[in-house]
Amino acid sequence: MQKLKVDLAERSYPIYIGSKLLDSPELYAPHIQGQRVAIVTNETIAPLYLARVKAALAEYQVTEIILPDGESYKNWQTLQLIFDALLQEQHDRKTTIIALGGGVIGDMAGFAAACYQRGVNFIQVPTTLLSQVDSSVGGKTGINHPLGKNMVGAFYQPKAVVIDTQTLSTLPERELTAGLAEVIKYGFIYDPQFLTWLEENIHFMLQLDEQALSYAIKRSCAIKAEVVAQDERESGIRAILNLGHTFGHAIETEQGYGNWLHGEAVGAGMVMALYMSKQLGWITAQELQRGVTLLQTAKLPVIPPPSMRAQDYLTHMAVDKKALDGQIRLVLLQGLGRAIITADYSRDLLEQVLNTDYKILVNNHIA
Repeated sequence: MQKLKVDLAERSYPIYIGSKLLDSPELYAPHIQGQRVAIVTNETIAPLYLARVKAALAEYQVTEIILPDGESYKNWQTLQLIFDALLQEQHDRKTTIIALGGGVIGDMAGFAAACYQRGVNFIQVPTTLLSQVDSSVGGKTGINHPLGKNMVGAFYQPKAVVIDTQTLSTLPERELTAGLAEVIKYGFIYDPQFLTWLEENIHFMLQLDEQALSYAIKRSCAIKAEVVAQDERESGIRAILNLGHTFGHAIETEQGYGNWLHGEAVGAGMVMALYMSKQLGWITAQELQRGVTLLQTAKLPVIPPPSMRAQDYLTHMAVDKKALDGQIRLVLLQGLGRAIITADYSRDLLEQVLNTDYKILVNNHIA
C-alpha cells in the first residue's frame, strides 16, 4: 500500500492506494466518528463490492443506500433518496457517509455529506479509474442541472480516500478509457515526464497491468493533491485541472448526460484546447499531433460531435464555472506540461476553433 497526503491544514487527509484495500477495517476506522455508517453506492457496484466493505465495517451499524447507475441520475431527485434514507434511519451528526462507486456516486454522496445536518464525515472509496485519479480527490461535490454540468454543489473534503486498484478488474473497457482522459490531462498540464511515461505505457494500462495502473494513479493523485493544496476552492491555479473541460462539459450537456461519458467528452475537449493553443502560437503542430496521437492510442474520441456548431458550445460555455464577468476563461497550453488560464483570445478565433471540422483535421494529421 502507498499513502499520499492532501495538505489542507486542519482539513488534510490521506489517500491510500493499493490492492485489496476494500477489506481493511484499519483504513476506515480512524475516519469514522460514531457508530453509524451509511454506504452510498449504485445498482452496478453493490453486487460486486458492497458486502466486502460492509464486512470491513462489522463493528458499526451500517445503512445501505443503493442508487440507480448513470450520469443521467446525478440530479436533485436522486440526491433526495440519500437524504430520505438518512432521515428514515435516524442518522445523526456523528454519521459517516462512505461513497462506494465512481464519480457520480462520489459527487452525490459528498454533496449529501456536506448538506446533511450541515455537514457529516465522509470517506471516498472510488471504484473507477476516473474517480480514482480525479473526482475522489479535492473535495468537489455536486449534481448536474439541465442547463449545466456540476453547477450545483459544494467544496467539501473527505476524511480519507481509499483506492483499491483491484476494482478496475471489473471496469468495462469504455469506462477504463474514459478514465485515461483524466490521467493524460495531468501530463498535458503539469508534468512532461509523466506525459512521456504515458506514451510508453498506455498499452499496459489498457491491458490492466497492475504495476502501470498503480503508478499512473499515484502520480495523478500526487499532482492533483499538490495543485489542490495551493488552491482549495479553485480561485486560481486549480482551474488548470479543467483542461478540455469547458468544451467537454458543453458536449455532455448538449448531447444529454451519459450519452458521452465525462472522460470521452474531456478527450475531445482537450483536442479542441490543444488546437486553440496551436492557433495562438503557443504549441507547435508537432506537439498538437503528439497529444492527439496519445489520446487516440488510449482509444478516446478525438473528434467532437459533428452536429455541434459554435452557438451550441457558446450557450453552455457561458455558464461554465470559470466564466467571470461575461468572459469565457479557458485552460490552454503554452507548451506541453505548462497550462494557463486565460481569456486573452479573440472571439473570432474561439468561433473558428468551435466550427473546425476535426475529422478533416485529424485525418490530415494536424496539417
